[in-house]
Amino acid sequence: MEFPRRRFLRLTAGAAVSTAALGVAKAQSYPARPVRLVVGFPPGGASDIVARLMAQPLSERLGKQFIVENRPGAGTNIATEAVVRATADGHTLLFVTPPNAINATLYDNLDFDFIRDIVPVAGVISAPLVIVVNPSFPARTIPDFIAYAKANPGRVNMASSGNGTSGHLAGELFKMMAGINMLHVPYRGGAPALIDLLAGQVQVYFSVPPDSIEHIRAGKLRALAVTGATRSETLPELPMVGDFVPGYEATAWQGVGAPTNTPAGIIEKLNNEINAILADHEIKRRLGDLGGVPMPMTSAEFGKFIVAETEKWGRVVTFAGAKVK
Repeated sequence: MEFPRRRFLRLTAGAAVSTAALGVAKAQSYPARPVRLVVGFPPGGASDIVARLMAQPLSERLGKQFIVENRPGAGTNIATEAVVRATADGHTLLFVTPPNAINATLYDNLDFDFIRDIVPVAGVISAPLVIVVNPSFPARTIPDFIAYAKANPGRVNMASSGNGTSGHLAGELFKMMAGINMLHVPYRGGAPALIDLLAGQVQVYFSVPPDSIEHIRAGKLRALAVTGATRSETLPELPMVGDFVPGYEATAWQGVGAPTNTPAGIIEKLNNEINAILADHEIKRRLGDLGGVPMPMTSAEFGKFIVAETEKWGRVVTFAGAKVK
């Protein structure tokens, strides 16, 4: 017997309304228990600091603890895979950073597709890197640095906090656009890279400001320029690399993501709360102390931003020939 069409339409419409109502109910009751915010780096680094800075007001505003969980390793892939495989109910979130965009090209055999498997929630902070050299290095400006590197191909050692990090790829982009050759020396984190830079074992480091700013102020490192599209409010005296290498721009950024299929109402609720926190004067000040500015976005805007970053850094990875198996 043919199922009556009108009855079918009434039932499907009712199911859609019930599903929507269920989603609203889940958002209204969220969070129901503590929320894990998974960070792909060890405690004490820039990402960990910002994640903890956001976790406290989120806990206060939403009435449940937001607990930062550090899952370092494999260029943030361990943390990302843990969130991809978590229940999509908003109680496990990922602190998203540039390696998430970079790794799509850097790694050949990932067990996940970041853009497919993580839904963007909200942006948090955007910050330029700062190019720092040991004070004994002869270059005092970006044109001096480029001239020295061209006269000494392959003899400038460029430290990074690891393969595929913001500093590594910012340096590779600089090499590509300035037409120079530097030897990449990856470290297991920013702290050991800075130790060797201060000791003169390496010559240059594309650093996140929180790692190097006190050394710059103390005269232990010389800052040449910032890598952003505008001058840094934290280091306003420094020029931009783009002043000398037209079109150059590289920023470190951070945000929040969740497993795909997390209810849209929960994503919207988190986005609204994070953007409200970013509008707070004290949070703005503390992010400024870290060398960055708030990056409020809708979920859709953050998603478009991640896609653009993935494409941009994919081209740089291909140029550098960088691969991790």
